[in-house]
Amino acid sequence: MATPSTASPAQPRLRDRPATEAAIVSAAERLLLAEGWVGLNVNTLAAEAGVDRKLIYRYFEGVEGVVERLAGRLDLWLGETLAAQPPTRATSYRLFAREMLLAYLGALRSSPLILRLVAWELSQDTPLLRRLEAARSAVLQRWTASRRPDIPMPTGVDVVALNVVFLAAVQHLALAAATRDRFAGVTLDDAGWLRIEAAIDRLLEAYPA
Repeated sequence: MATPSTASPAQPRLRDRPATEAAIVSAAERLLLAEGWVGLNVNTLAAEAGVDRKLIYRYFEGVEGVVERLAGRLDLWLGETLAAQPPTRATSYRLFAREMLLAYLGALRSSPLILRLVAWELSQDTPLLRRLEAARSAVLQRWTASRRPDIPMPTGVDVVALNVVFLAAVQHLALAAATRDRFAGVTLDDAGWLRIEAAIDRLLEAYPA
């Protein structure tokens, strides 16, 4: 499945429902990539999709329904992208956590649209955004559970809390790279990402080898 950040140009008004729904969702994708969430409303969406605004309510019950459909596409893409990672060779939880973090970071960096969604979730708190965040977290949790080798969990450390800190860190770095190419004095170019990877290795020493 192609990354969902490559939508096709706006299409003329379509008559059949599946094609019209697809045109509306693709229009939302283009608007979000071009202008962010502030540029997305019923009027801009209808104009970009080339449809009557009434169809957005009829098919999706409003813009939130369109966003939820688009987020579902993103979750599918994220799950497929993570599942395409080579089989794990980790012999310790530390090595497994490293694989997980770097795979998630790579997926985030390759999808500007997911990063737009993450930024929106961090800036507002609504029932919709909570659902979207929970759905994406579930994708990551399912992938982690299906991939984790038969190795014991670390003892003496709060694995869940550490994973939360690590995931939040790589997520924020991916956001920073997408908006300004640097964070806290570190330029997020190839050399900068190598420094980040080395830092992740050092931090992962919190887990037993």
